[in-house]
Amino acid sequence: MRRHVPLANLSPRQQLRAGRLPRRVLQLLVGLTLYGVSMAMMIRSTLGLDPWDVFHAGIATHVPLTFGQVTIVVGALVLLLWVPLRQWPGLGTVANVVVIGLAADAGLALLTPPESLWARIVLLTSGIVLNGVAGGLYIGSQLGPGPRDGLMTGFARRTGLSIRLVRTSIEVVVLSVGWLLGGPVGLGTVLYAVSIGPLVQFFLPRLTVELAPAAGLRAAPAAAPVTPTGATGSTPS
Repeated sequence: MRRHVPLANLSPRQQLRAGRLPRRVLQLLVGLTLYGVSMAMMIRSTLGLDPWDVFHAGIATHVPLTFGQVTIVVGALVLLLWVPLRQWPGLGTVANVVVIGLAADAGLALLTPPESLWARIVLLTSGIVLNGVAGGLYIGSQLGPGPRDGLMTGFARRTGLSIRLVRTSIEVVVLSVGWLLGGPVGLGTVLYAVSIGPLVQFFLPRLTVELAPAAGLRAAPAAAPVTPTGATGSTPS
């Protein structure tokens, strides 16, 4: 049985110098691409989305942009909020902003909503499971959190509040605003909320890349696990 590899708490420079970079970059890109595809699967199920994607979809109904383009713009704006929080983005953070949105639009172009309810439920559940796998892949590459995850951890660090409270507060706000804007809330929203944490907790330790031993690398605190929120990453679109 493969032993579980802990996440390391790395600066952006350490992320790039921690070894196995080609493997980690490939895993990052595969994870982000699958994350965008999983978002498209949940959208095409028409049974509700996770909080951040309710927000993205709500905005998309009012602007001349695709869902993926809205995801990219929101991700870039969230990244700007890192500045007062004194957060530094990694390669994975920047890639998260762009790749997930492009992959989501590509998935939406290829998928059509199933007609029967059972097929839509299968598409939804498959999308949520794929989202958990994808989150484990891109977080496990250890190349930086998604912009929304970094916003959450940055607020928690600066305010002294718990990760759980900050994440819940942010997601309640974006879900409420997205719903008011017309974003789809439904079975998928509830199912995602109760399942994504256990899914990422299962997949992440098994997909985390073991880094080369080096001075200054230390394991991230076990008490503050980060799971993708929306893109970047629920993360984590």
